[in-house]
Amino acid sequence: MEPAPVKAKPQGRLLVSTQLDAKDELEERLERCSGIVQAMTNGLSEREANDALTANVCKGQQQHEEVCLGLFTLVLTEPTQAQRCYRDLTLVNRDGMNVILVKINQILMEKFLKLQDVPRTQLVWLVRELVKSSIMGADGVVMTLLKQIAGGDISSKNLWLAESVLDILLEQKEWVLKSGMLIAMSVYTYLRLIVDHGTNNLLPLRQKEVDFCTSMIREKFMECLIIGRDLVRLLQNVARIPEMELIWKDLLHNPQVLSPQFTGVLQLLTARTSRKFLACRLTPDMETKLLFMTSRVRFGQQKRYQDWFQRQYLSTAESQSLRCDLIRYICGVVHPSNEVLSSDILPRWAIIGWLLTTCTSNVAASNAKLALFYDWLFFNPEKDSIMNIEPAILVMHHSMKPHPAITATLLDFMCRIIPHFFPPLESQVRQGVFNSLTFIMEKRVLAHLAPLFDNPKLDRELRSMLRERFPEFCSSPSPPTEVKMEESASLEMDNHLLDKEEGCYDNTEATFSDDEEEINNKGTYDGIQQLGRLTQGKKRDFRFHPIKEAVIEEPADITPWLHHLDDAMKEKVQQLQKTSDTEAQCEVMQDIVDLILEEDFDSEQMSAMSSCLAELFKDHFRGDLLPEEITEESLEDSVSKPVCVVFRTLVTMQEDNSGFSVLLDMLAEFYQKQPKIGYHLLYYLKASKAANGKMMLYESFAQATALGDLHTCLMMDMKAFQSLDWETFEQYSTWQLFLAHSIPLETIIPILQHLKYKEHIKAQLIKNNNQPRKRQRFSDLFALAEEYEDSQAKPPKSRRKAAVSSPRFRKGAAPPTNNEEETASSTASEEEDSKPKAPKRKRKGSSAVGSDSD
Repeated sequence: MEPAPVKAKPQGRLLVSTQLDAKDELEERLERCSGIVQAMTNGLSEREANDALTANVCKGQQQHEEVCLGLFTLVLTEPTQAQRCYRDLTLVNRDGMNVILVKINQILMEKFLKLQDVPRTQLVWLVRELVKSSIMGADGVVMTLLKQIAGGDISSKNLWLAESVLDILLEQKEWVLKSGMLIAMSVYTYLRLIVDHGTNNLLPLRQKEVDFCTSMIREKFMECLIIGRDLVRLLQNVARIPEMELIWKDLLHNPQVLSPQFTGVLQLLTARTSRKFLACRLTPDMETKLLFMTSRVRFGQQKRYQDWFQRQYLSTAESQSLRCDLIRYICGVVHPSNEVLSSDILPRWAIIGWLLTTCTSNVAASNAKLALFYDWLFFNPEKDSIMNIEPAILVMHHSMKPHPAITATLLDFMCRIIPHFFPPLESQVRQGVFNSLTFIMEKRVLAHLAPLFDNPKLDRELRSMLRERFPEFCSSPSPPTEVKMEESASLEMDNHLLDKEEGCYDNTEATFSDDEEEINNKGTYDGIQQLGRLTQGKKRDFRFHPIKEAVIEEPADITPWLHHLDDAMKEKVQQLQKTSDTEAQCEVMQDIVDLILEEDFDSEQMSAMSSCLAELFKDHFRGDLLPEEITEESLEDSVSKPVCVVFRTLVTMQEDNSGFSVLLDMLAEFYQKQPKIGYHLLYYLKASKAANGKMMLYESFAQATALGDLHTCLMMDMKAFQSLDWETFEQYSTWQLFLAHSIPLETIIPILQHLKYKEHIKAQLIKNNNQPRKRQRFSDLFALAEEYEDSQAKPPKSRRKAAVSSPRFRKGAAPPTNNEEETASSTASEEEDSKPKAPKRKRKGSSAVGSDSD
């Protein structure tokens, strides 16, 4: 008898899925809503159907949303009914199409790559109809749609999308001209895409793009001016096209023709490009992958992620141009938090080094180097951020040993770009590069530049050119001043060169370097203390030695961001900085929230404000969230921090309130600077009485973040949550122990909350270095369980003290993060107390399990 064939999973009409994919929740909901609408209108005339739908939406918010989403789904899946369904939608909706705009944005950010062909075509058709109807908020949807057009991709689907959106912009030009941001965003997008469309078969599309960009630049130059210096970079790439060459001539020699307020190209070059433009040239999927690599992947474990990214986006000849977009995004948008900078997370310079090594054409390599140094050329310390220029100096610094050719070509480029970028502005470019190098020294990104500029690994001609261009930075450093620290191990944890001679950009193992490079332990930039990075090394004892450096808090430095805030906001932030009383801080924070809701709070202010708050409140994200003694009063105290004022305000607001989205956007910006804000919000929603029943707020927050997805955001926050108390090694070992003895779960659960890994589990599981093969007993652990049953949570008064030693820092093992200073100091004290003891004789028949494999 043959087995029955496996039934194929029913394929939905919206998304492409495989047998392994779970049913998509969004697709299920939309199909359910379309079913409701169809059941309500089947067999009715158009007038009767419209009356039925109108009557239903009046019943309440839920019914309104179901009908709107049902009609929306039918527009996407039933092209023949689309016109009628859209007409019904315009008649019955009661929220200015807001529910539809939100859903379109969600699909564009989360599901666009999975859309089947018909819904994808219909989605663009629907956006065109929304624009024709001048629906408020349609410009935001068009900008999200622009983001889905990938650079370096000339596949048929991507070309179709680029032309379809361009047709909307051309057809509805008068509507486009009403939105300054849409003008700037679309010009930025299509100037960049023109570069990809140079082959003969794509020339008609390229001509349409050129005509659109030319008309927008000439008619609305001041709106295009807000792009900043990257507008010049994009125009340089298309300068040989006749229409663009004419714009270049006016830009350089006759700026008043473009706008009476325009003074010349220097005005553009001195304006930093906002991150929203740099981010718009990465699709949501690219952006999510890059953010994951720069916030979750450990240095040394990045190869498989890079391989995947290269296969997906960088494997074709056309994708050479995408590297510039990626490098500009990494320099200008990915500004890691203090916590990430001081951890072993994959640094930005390593990703950029990898991208440079994947360039296979000279043009792509030159453009990539220009993208890397672009913020150096007119750098102004008062306006620009150290984080924009840090990757270039670090990729040169860290490549000197493993890849000296990369360092040499970058240094050569840095020297030659000064006279060749734009000869009439040579002095300004030289000053910009000088400012960059000076600021790098001031902020202690590197302690000295002489080891880089006057290195024997560089050829004589390059070293001579460097001495000629930058004599101030080529002199030998003075002897280092004495640095008092409790442990010399701390001195090993600063900026190092890489010892391993190859592979620093891919699958190298993370270990400590034994190099003799800079040992200054107080080097900071933008208020970020360089606690150290794990780098490559050899000839080292690979045990993990805790750092006993006392934590010295430096005052929060928010100066780089204050000038972006208006006077009222600046005053409140400075007031927040001066007070240390929690209650007073909460009052000031409430004033700040009120100002945010009252004023026109643009994205630049939002970014600056979130940077200020992340720096001012960094103490609030250290230590345990949960109070030691859990009572109603202690729980409320734990959610009475200033940052919770934002949570509390959001909890009291309705989602359709305009201020709700503004505060959510600020939290999303905050999340980029301080990822812990995510699980602090989760904790607040669970611990605060005021937030009872408001867990949906977290979903809104997740969708507002750059991740844009509840599942991904929640997974990352949960991962961050689980290191708060027990180390991963102790968790793993404890569960292995319980499983080995087949202990019932109901016995384990009551004990877990009373186990302290620092005092028991580590002591039992980790062998003394002098006893590598001796098995140890776990009787103490089970004695603890017996004592717990007798004393009901009272700690045992006397316990045998077991020998403790530090775990081997094995090759490839994940080193512990330094999220909590308490953990490091506690572990250090354990090492001090541990002494070698005479090995005990193992009794016959013992069931102890304690080998290395355990």
